[in-house]
Amino acid sequence: MQVVHDTISKLTIPTPFAVGDTHVYLLKGDMLSLIDAGVKTAEAYDALTAQLKDLGYHPNDIEQIILTHHHPDHTGLVERFPKANTLAGHKNNDLWLTRNPEFFERFAQFYRDFFIASGVPQSFKGFLKKLEEPIHYAGEGKLTAFLEEDNHLPGHGDWRVIETKGHAQSHLSFFREQDGAFIGGDHILEHISPNPIIEPPYDGEKERAKPLVQYRANLLKCLSLGISTVYPGHGINVLNIDELVPSQIKRQEQRAAKVLQMLEEDGEQTPFQLCQRLFPKQIAKQLDLTMSETTGQLDYLEECGKIRKATHKGIYYYHVIR
Repeated sequence: MQVVHDTISKLTIPTPFAVGDTHVYLLKGDMLSLIDAGVKTAEAYDALTAQLKDLGYHPNDIEQIILTHHHPDHTGLVERFPKANTLAGHKNNDLWLTRNPEFFERFAQFYRDFFIASGVPQSFKGFLKKLEEPIHYAGEGKLTAFLEEDNHLPGHGDWRVIETKGHAQSHLSFFREQDGAFIGGDHILEHISPNPIIEPPYDGEKERAKPLVQYRANLLKCLSLGISTVYPGHGINVLNIDELVPSQIKRQEQRAAKVLQMLEEDGEQTPFQLCQRLFPKQIAKQLDLTMSETTGQLDYLEECGKIRKATHKGIYYYHVIR
C-alpha cells in the first residue's frame, strides 16, 4: 500500500496470472471510490481489506467502484462492497459483468471463426476452452453508470474520463489536469507493452475493432494531455511518458516491419503462419495473445496501405501491395 497523493492511495493485490500483482486505487473526494477491484480470490480480498484497514477504512466504507476495463484482474471483487451503490465504467463492461449468455456464445463463435479464418490448424481446437477459464476470476454485477470520453468522474469533478481502447474495448483512463495525474489501468505500463486483444464486435457493431490501430492512436492522444505521472494497473508508476510512449511505438513499428519483410521475402501467408514465426516459443501456450498481436500488426500494415488481405477457401492470406 502506498499513499501517492493526499487523495490517491495505491493498493497492490496478488493475482494468479503471469502478469503478477495488480494495483487498485482508493480515491478520496465527495465520494470514497475504488478504481478497479482486483481478482476474485480469497488472497486478493484479504490483501485488499488489510490495506484498507491500514488506511483507516473497511470495505463497507467504499461508496462506488469505477472500472478501467473488464478484464478479470480488474473486476474480481466488485461484489464485495455492500455499500457501493455505484458501479461505473464503459458500457462494454456490462456484457462481461452480467455474464450475458448470448454475448458469451457470440464470443466463442467469433473466436472459432477467427482461428479458422486465420489458418489455425484443428490441433489447436482445444485451446478455445482455455479462453473461458479466466472468467472464473471476474466479478459479477451490472453497471449503474456509463462513462465515456470527457465525462467527469462521479464525486470527483477534477478527474476527466479519457477513452483508451486498444488493450480492451472497454478501456478507460482517468486524468486530473491540475497536476497531470493519470490513472491508466493497463493502457500505459512501464515494463511491458500491453497486448491489444482481439474481441468480437459489440452491440451495434458490424465488424471487430482493430485494437493495435486504436492503441497507437490513444497512446499518441495521451502524449498531448500533459501527463506527469501514470498510476498503472501493473508495475511501477510512469514518470517519463514523453520517452516511454515513443519507445513503445517504435518497438511496434519494428515488429510491423519484420512482418512486412516476411511477406516481401516469402510471399503471401496466413496470420497463423506469421504468428508461428514471430512467436515460436509462446504460440502453443498463448495462442490468443500471440494471434492478437500478429493480427494487430497485419491490421496496422493494412491501414498503412502496405499489404492486402485475400480470402481463399475461407482462410485469410496477406500479401504485399507492389
